[in-house]
Amino acid sequence: VYQFHREGFSLPKDATLLATAETYPNQAFRYGDNAWGIQFHGELTRAMMQRWVVRGAHRFELPGAQPGRDHLGGRLIWDMHLKRWLGEFLGLIFGKPAVG
Repeated sequence: VYQFHREGFSLPKDATLLATAETYPNQAFRYGDNAWGIQFHGELTRAMMQRWVVRGAHRFELPGAQPGRDHLGGRLIWDMHLKRWLGEFLGLIFGKPAVG
Protein backbone atom coordinates (compact mmCIF):
# COMPACT_ATOMS: atom_id res chain seq x y z
CA VAL A 1 0.00 0.00 0.00
CA TYR A 2 1.11 3.54 -0.60
CA GLN A 3 2.18 5.85 2.20
CA PHE A 4 3.40 9.40 1.93
CA HIS A 5 3.88 10.44 5.53
CA ARG A 6 6.00 10.12 8.63
CA GLU A 7 3.24 9.61 11.17
CA GLY A 8 1.77 6.69 13.03
CA PHE A 9 -1.08 6.29 15.48
CA SER A 10 -2.12 4.29 18.52
CA LEU A 11 -5.15 2.05 18.34
CA PRO A 12 -8.27 3.23 20.14
CA LYS A 13 -9.21 1.13 23.16
CA ASP A 14 -11.12 -1.99 22.08
CA ALA A 15 -10.29 -1.51 18.38
CA THR A 16 -9.40 -4.53 16.25
CA LEU A 17 -6.14 -4.28 14.31
CA LEU A 18 -6.68 -5.39 10.69
CA ALA A 19 -3.38 -4.63 8.92
CA THR A 20 0.21 -4.02 9.95
CA ALA A 21 3.47 -2.87 8.39
CA GLU A 22 7.09 -2.79 9.47
CA THR A 23 7.72 0.92 10.01
CA TYR A 24 4.25 1.92 11.22
CA PRO A 25 2.63 -1.18 12.73
CA ASN A 26 -0.95 0.16 12.90
CA GLN A 27 -2.18 0.35 9.31
CA ALA A 28 -5.88 -0.49 9.47
CA PHE A 29 -8.39 -1.07 12.23
CA ARG A 30 -12.06 -1.52 12.95
CA TYR A 31 -13.83 -0.01 15.92
CA GLY A 32 -17.22 -1.51 16.64
CA ASP A 33 -19.55 -2.26 13.74
CA ASN A 34 -19.37 0.97 11.77
CA ALA A 35 -15.99 2.65 12.22
CA TRP A 36 -12.96 1.77 10.09
CA GLY A 37 -9.59 3.49 9.88
CA ILE A 38 -6.71 3.13 7.46
CA GLN A 39 -3.29 4.77 7.57
CA PHE A 40 -2.33 4.30 3.94
CA HIS A 41 -3.68 5.79 0.71
CA GLY A 42 -6.02 3.32 -0.97
CA GLU A 43 -7.66 6.17 -2.89
CA LEU A 44 -4.48 7.21 -4.69
CA THR A 45 -4.76 7.94 -8.41
CA ARG A 46 -1.90 8.27 -10.88
CA ALA A 47 -2.45 12.03 -11.10
CA MET A 48 -2.35 12.36 -7.30
CA MET A 49 0.89 10.40 -7.08
CA GLN A 50 2.57 12.44 -9.78
CA ARG A 51 1.53 15.65 -8.02
CA TRP A 52 2.84 14.38 -4.67
CA VAL A 53 6.14 13.27 -6.19
CA VAL A 54 6.68 16.67 -7.82
CA ARG A 55 5.46 18.88 -4.97
CA GLY A 56 6.96 16.71 -2.24
CA ALA A 57 10.36 16.14 -3.86
CA HIS A 58 12.12 17.48 -0.75
CA ARG A 59 10.66 14.60 1.28
CA PHE A 60 12.60 12.03 -0.75
CA GLU A 61 15.82 13.33 0.80
CA LEU A 62 14.71 12.39 4.32
CA PRO A 63 16.25 9.33 6.03
CA GLY A 64 14.51 6.11 4.96
CA ALA A 65 12.59 7.72 2.10
CA GLN A 66 12.37 6.07 -1.29
CA PRO A 67 13.32 8.15 -4.34
CA GLY A 68 10.40 9.58 -6.33
CA ARG A 69 11.14 7.29 -9.28
CA ASP A 70 10.65 4.29 -6.96
CA HIS A 71 7.23 5.61 -5.95
CA LEU A 72 6.21 5.90 -9.58
CA GLY A 73 7.70 2.52 -10.48
CA GLY A 74 5.97 0.85 -7.56
CA ARG A 75 2.66 2.14 -8.79
CA LEU A 76 3.11 0.21 -12.03
CA ILE A 77 3.61 -2.97 -10.01
CA TRP A 78 0.97 -2.53 -7.32
CA ASP A 79 -1.79 -0.43 -8.89
CA MET A 80 -3.95 -3.36 -10.00
CA HIS A 81 -3.72 -5.00 -6.56
CA LEU A 82 -4.54 -1.77 -4.75
CA LYS A 83 -7.59 -1.12 -6.93
CA ARG A 84 -8.86 -4.64 -6.29
CA TRP A 85 -8.29 -4.28 -2.55
CA LEU A 86 -10.07 -0.92 -2.43
CA GLY A 87 -13.07 -2.30 -4.31
CA GLU A 88 -13.31 -5.27 -1.96
CA PHE A 89 -12.84 -3.09 1.12
CA LEU A 90 -15.57 -0.66 0.07
CA GLY A 91 -17.82 -3.60 -0.82
CA LEU A 92 -17.29 -5.04 2.65
CA ILE A 93 -18.10 -1.77 4.36
CA PHE A 94 -21.12 -0.87 2.25
CA GLY A 95 -22.36 -4.43 1.68
CA LYS A 96 -21.99 -4.37 -2.08
CA PRO A 97 -20.06 -6.78 -4.29
CA ALA A 98 -16.64 -5.68 -5.48
CA VAL A 99 -16.44 -4.33 -9.02
CA GLY A 100 -13.57 -5.08 -11.39
